[in-house]
Amino acid sequence: MIRIVLADDHPVVRSGLRALLDSISGLTVVAEAADGHAAVREAVARKPDVLVMDIRMPHLDGIEATRRIAQAAPGVAVLMLTMYEDDDSVFSAMRAGARGYLLKGAQQDEIARAIHAVAGGQAIFGPGVARRVLGFFAAPPVVQEPFPELTDREREVLDLIAAGRPNGEIARRLAIAPKTVANHISSIFTKLQVADRAEAIIRARDAGLGRL
Repeated sequence: MIRIVLADDHPVVRSGLRALLDSISGLTVVAEAADGHAAVREAVARKPDVLVMDIRMPHLDGIEATRRIAQAAPGVAVLMLTMYEDDDSVFSAMRAGARGYLLKGAQQDEIARAIHAVAGGQAIFGPGVARRVLGFFAAPPVVQEPFPELTDREREVLDLIAAGRPNGEIARRLAIAPKTVANHISSIFTKLQVADRAEAIIRARDAGLGRL
């Protein structure tokens, strides 16, 4: 028998969920909570197998309640059941320790499967949420330019310095005056806090520049 605590600030939602879950063989609701503080108390006191949690609740929201439950009662599996499907809500719940995330309106069998899954140690997400999660991890990583404190032009100059190019050649390549190159180099030294050209080259090559 999987023991469940329901946490939702709407009494009608809680009563409907209780009736639904109590009608399914192998599931039983042992307590209800109307806010995040009560959810944490019930999780610690009753040690249910699963706590079905809404996100938006008074006094303490479901995200912070989940985080506290993960610390105080780590054996309790939290399943989010909410109407919010934005990225911030989904990933905040995951980081807080939720093992599952369903949207309100999910079918009875979907909710039952999710409860069984998280009780068994699995992670589970509703179809729409799963697409968001997969899309997040499938997205190519954002590659940050080295030395973000430099301007694009200063980074070009540093790249050529790291490649061993003298100032005159840098000026010709970038179609700028030699004096302008010298000014850029002075600014680069200041921003990178290096003493000379050799130290700048070492820093630049360590960051992957100079491979022209």
